Amino acid sequence: MLIKMKVIIKLPKMYECGKCVLSPNWSVWSLGDGQPAEEIEKQTETPPLSTLLIEMPQSGSINVGGDITFIAKVEAKDLLRKPTIKWFKGKWMDLASKTGKHLQLKESFDRFTKIHTFEMHIIKAKENYAGNYRCEVSYKDKFDSCSFDLEVKEIPEGSQNIDIRSAFKRSTDGQDDAGELDFSGLLKHREHKQEEAPEVDVWEILKNARPDEYEKIAFTYGITDLRGLLKRLKKTKKEEKKSEAFSKRLEPAYQADKGGKIRLVVDLADPTVELKWYKNGQEIRPTPKYIFEHKGTQRIMVINNCQINDDAAYSVTAGEEKCTTELFVKELPVNIVKMLEPVKTTVNERIELECEVSEEGAKVRWMKNGVEVPTGVRSRYRVKSEGTKHWLIIDDATKDDTGTYSLMATGGTTEAHVQIDLKPLKILMDLQSVTVLLGQPLKLNCEIYPGNVPGRWYKNGQLVQSSERISIMHRAKNHNLDIESSTIHDAGDYTFVPEGYTQTLSAKVHIIDPPRVHLEALNVQDNTVVIVAGNKLRLEIPISGEPAPRVVWMKGERVILDSGSRMRAETFADHTCLTIDIAEREDTGNYKIILQNEAGEDTASIKIKVVDIPDPPEAPLVTDVGGDWCTMTWEPPRYDGGSPILGYFIERKKKQSSRWMRLNFDLCKETTFEPKKMIEGVPYEVRIFAVNAIGVSKPSEPSKPFIPLAVTSEPTTLVVDDVTDTTVTMKWRPPDTIGAAGLDGYQVEYCLEGTDEWILANKELTEKTRYTITGLPVEAKILVRVKAINAAGASPPRTTQHSILVKEVVEPPKIRIPRHLKQTYIRKVGEVVNLVKTSKCFFIRNSDCDSIMFIRKAERKHSGKYELSVQVENHIDTATLDIQIVDLPGPPQAVKIEEVWGNNVALDWSPPKDNGNAPIIGYTIQKADKKTMSHSPFPSHSSSSSSSSRSSSHSQSGLKLKIPEYNDRNFTEPPTFTQPLINTFAIAGYNATLNCSVRANPRPKVIWMKNKIPIIDDPRYRMFSNQGVCTLEIRKPSPFDGGVYTCKAINDLGEAQVDSKLEVKGGFTFFELMKRGVPLHLIDKYMNESKTSEKSESEKKGSN
Repeated sequence: MLIKMKVIIKLPKMYECGKCVLSPNWSVWSLGDGQPAEEIEKQTETPPLSTLLIEMPQSGSINVGGDITFIAKVEAKDLLRKPTIKWFKGKWMDLASKTGKHLQLKESFDRFTKIHTFEMHIIKAKENYAGNYRCEVSYKDKFDSCSFDLEVKEIPEGSQNIDIRSAFKRSTDGQDDAGELDFSGLLKHREHKQEEAPEVDVWEILKNARPDEYEKIAFTYGITDLRGLLKRLKKTKKEEKKSEAFSKRLEPAYQADKGGKIRLVVDLADPTVELKWYKNGQEIRPTPKYIFEHKGTQRIMVINNCQINDDAAYSVTAGEEKCTTELFVKELPVNIVKMLEPVKTTVNERIELECEVSEEGAKVRWMKNGVEVPTGVRSRYRVKSEGTKHWLIIDDATKDDTGTYSLMATGGTTEAHVQIDLKPLKILMDLQSVTVLLGQPLKLNCEIYPGNVPGRWYKNGQLVQSSERISIMHRAKNHNLDIESSTIHDAGDYTFVPEGYTQTLSAKVHIIDPPRVHLEALNVQDNTVVIVAGNKLRLEIPISGEPAPRVVWMKGERVILDSGSRMRAETFADHTCLTIDIAEREDTGNYKIILQNEAGEDTASIKIKVVDIPDPPEAPLVTDVGGDWCTMTWEPPRYDGGSPILGYFIERKKKQSSRWMRLNFDLCKETTFEPKKMIEGVPYEVRIFAVNAIGVSKPSEPSKPFIPLAVTSEPTTLVVDDVTDTTVTMKWRPPDTIGAAGLDGYQVEYCLEGTDEWILANKELTEKTRYTITGLPVEAKILVRVKAINAAGASPPRTTQHSILVKEVVEPPKIRIPRHLKQTYIRKVGEVVNLVKTSKCFFIRNSDCDSIMFIRKAERKHSGKYELSVQVENHIDTATLDIQIVDLPGPPQAVKIEEVWGNNVALDWSPPKDNGNAPIIGYTIQKADKKTMSHSPFPSHSSSSSSSSRSSSHSQSGLKLKIPEYNDRNFTEPPTFTQPLINTFAIAGYNATLNCSVRANPRPKVIWMKNKIPIIDDPRYRMFSNQGVCTLEIRKPSPFDGGVYTCKAINDLGEAQVDSKLEVKGGFTFFELMKRGVPLHLIDKYMNESKTSEKSESEKKGSN
């Protein structure tokens, strides 16, 4: 079945500039009673020139399914960027959003020819693609447009003998038009051999079938795209029923020229039916513009003086029936009747450019050098029009107004050149350069001819505006610039420029000002600047003076240069600067600033005070030492750092150690201090730190080593040992407590009764606990006291409770015999024995309290009773000693065998002749083998002279002593930790300990590590090891001491280690805060708060 479609192309209205070219082919369509095509061709013979497009798209014609390309080119020589292009279909359809399978937009740029090429490709065109298209190009304030047409022709009927079922099979491209009639597929089928016509007319079947049978019919005849087929079926034009109201309807479209008139005519079948006309849905009432006429059954609406707003859709209703049409109003080109004329004039004159066009109220554009002239409210250009005449007015012409001016209408363009020259200028009085003191009035004036020429004043190229301080006046020929009070900024090059002239008047204004040093800007007391030593000082002092003064910095007689390495002086426009990179004590002093310029001189002095930490004090002196304390004094430092000394810190250490310990956390205000809690007998050293507001000094030299020592306790048990007529012998026991200083000796003193003077008895110390005081008066009564002396001094004395009478006391002698000598003293022959001397073998030694007798080799004859006597004056005491010297007895006599039975034997013997000077207490019996003659004793002794023994075979087993073998236990073992380390927390500033226990033999070597690094000779750590218990003490830890600690034990059999993690919580120590530069008052506050918080925590724990 052949489908016929009617295409109506809407005629677009002409663009204002008249740049559209109308194709003669438009006359083939019915456009109503519009303007004939011949007149359209005559009006488009001379199209206006384009300002952007150098090649425009041309109208074209293609068959359905064909491809076509439209090309537009823009020259880019005068363009800074790519122009903007838009493609439209009809009035408003933007084709940029319609690109896809059938429409493609491309653009390219040729760098050599500087031409932009824009292309629009239409691929596989359809019938509804026909119509009017428009191309618009814009760049900034430039605009260009062109219209063109596309005609899509139907394929001849003879070439469409194609199976309709294959035509409506769905396209496999999956595009937007899938499901519609695939015309490209139909065109491809034309190349192949045409198939025979189907025997069945599917269209007729579908038209006559019910909708519920469509799917069955499509399946029967192999139509896969049922949706597309139904869509086409719906679009199939149905036979129009004959109208009951209209016998002749309106044409589909009408065209009229602008200003002309148009007649819309309909024939009514029933002249009595009420008729109404509508424009865009609004009812039209009869007016001079709209006239309704009746001619028989014809109803006519005449539209007079057609304008652009009459371009609309019109409809007429007769009863319930409606008939519609569309009216297109075409604008006629506006032609230029009177051209512009060239103008040559001078500045400040009025310029009028006049032009006349062919139509009243026509829209035109004024251009200058190809750019549209701005005609806004603030513009210098004014546009005026009266009827067909148009003017461009420039009231006050300037040199910049020179150029080519043009007027563009839709039917043509006219242009003319405008030349503006300057008027001749005479300078009657030129500007004069002046020098003015700062603050004085400044006046500049000049005279020029002609006098009505205005001008502008410039300073250093910047426009000078009138203000409250600056007055600009123009009176006839005189031009004045007055400044009431001049400032430094008023100096410069002044220029007066008459408007419209190239000539200028210039003068220099020089403002001078005496130099001044503005020390008040420092805002310091007594012009004294305080700086901490080691810091950088940059002292900026504002200065003033014009011209810029010469600045000299001096310290004493020495000039400070700007090229110094550590100290330098620099001068800038509004200030001078003294820079000291690293301030030193020697920089303290008075500095002088000298400023000079041609207006005068000024000087100023400033004092710089460099403060520093104080010098370290001298080494302290230890004046007194106790058991665990000492008293120390020192002198203040020679230099206090320029700031008063606030106090001192004291530290001590053991002489063999390198770790110093702070003794006071609150500053000591005095120069004496008493350290306590020292270990007695250990050498110590102390040192001092001085503190001022800047910081802490370096430590002083350590004091001489001292040992805290305590005197001993008093001697004990002081008694009288002996008294003679002139001597008294005293004895005592050592003190109960001696201490680490030991005991050097004793000092004995006595005092005569009735006096308070103690007399030293021994000039040299005695180490014994007994001493005899000699040279005493006879029968005198004395008191005796004894003191123990060591390195710490004398102990408290021990004094006798009662006085001692110096007089000898006779005591009867008494012999005290030791207990072992009170019975018979038995010794073997040859041993040493104490006896009275009777021969050369005896030796006797007597003393005041004992008597000793030696017998170097005792013999049996030395046995007996000895008598010892002691006599004191008439008193005698005696004692008897019984000494027995014994020897080995002789052999037994007459040994014989009495009886033998079994393994036994009976023996009998007589006692020995010599018993060795001692009774016989028993006998030992031995036997021997006849072969070996080796004697061995029986296990028992016999006290009688007869005995019996078993046979030799039985007794032989008892003769061998087998000592069992014992294996020595191996007590060696490798190190093993019986108690590991545990993870713990510590409070900053409080000692922390880590403990573990290890078992090993031989004794292992213990190594402590922090974060796998051995701890060696670090004074912050103390290590102990006792009975296998290993302890690491961390003194006053800080957060830095946190980490993983390891205890490692090593011996010859192996090694072992344990780890633990220590986390230190809390703040910083006093020393760390001082190192961080925290002021002392803040440190004291911090330490007090820490103590308060610790007390509160301890109270909470106690309450719990």
